[in-house]
Amino acid sequence: MQRRLSLWHGSWLLLALLAGCSSYAPPEVLTGLRREALVARLGAPDMERQLDVGTRLEFPRGPRGHHTWFVYLDAAGQALRAEQVLTEQNFSRVTVGMPQDAVRQLLGRPSEVQGLGRSRGEVWSYRYENHFCQWFQIELTLEQQVRSAGYGQPPECMHDSQEIIVP
Repeated sequence: MQRRLSLWHGSWLLLALLAGCSSYAPPEVLTGLRREALVARLGAPDMERQLDVGTRLEFPRGPRGHHTWFVYLDAAGQALRAEQVLTEQNFSRVTVGMPQDAVRQLLGRPSEVQGLGRSRGEVWSYRYENHFCQWFQIELTLEQQVRSAGYGQPPECMHDSQEIIVP
């Protein structure tokens, strides 16, 4: 009987955790919603950019930032479309010499920022959903331009190869 109760409690705990994780993704239907409704559902945007016609709201999601949603609003404040921008297609658009602001406009806020030694700039790291344990990293110069970009392994994926596991 005690085992049956713990299985039942475990099932409820799993459902609660899954429900909590679903709040990181935007609702399926965003088109047509007004800005106020978007903010009520997704929280305050990290950045709001004025475009030629309308506005773009940026919503990084989750505690580790695997998704960043850009929601485009028309001049009246209604959502026209939404896109998840942390994709390999967008990463391939980052080029050497690209200004830092252009990177931010393309990908949104990085998951993590680290300074480089000897005041050589900084590294922006973007976690994203992929089949491998990797993130996309961009090295920026002091002049705020891309020096290099590529894929790396985040700290949570690094394992000590000398570790011995005994069954």
